[in-house]
Amino acid sequence: MKAIVLFGHGARDIRWREPFDRLASLWKAQHANTLVELAFLELMEPSLEQAIASQVASGATEVVVVPVFFGQGGHLRNDFPVLLSACQEKFPAVKLSATPAVGEDLAVLQAIIDFGARAL
Repeated sequence: MKAIVLFGHGARDIRWREPFDRLASLWKAQHANTLVELAFLELMEPSLEQAIASQVASGATEVVVVPVFFGQGGHLRNDFPVLLSACQEKFPAVKLSATPAVGEDLAVLQAIIDFGARAL
């Protein structure tokens, strides 16, 4: 069974999480047959390991991690590969993979341009 983790930075202010919760809810509404979990790098839970553990407990055999970051900064270039590698070691029977940061996708960039254009 395939699953997805929407991976964000995390923040001290709990309200920062609200768009992520909406994103996960939208995913569930549109892809009900694919498990989705949120995970955060720091300051919020669940961690990446906790999210993957939850999916494995639910039967996931393949997990795709989607970094919900605007770009490939230091956290994604340095910290994230270490976390993902540690998760792969902890769950060797699970196929783990990751996409680039969502902000590097042309469709996401275009959505931001469209958002700005609607504001004019």
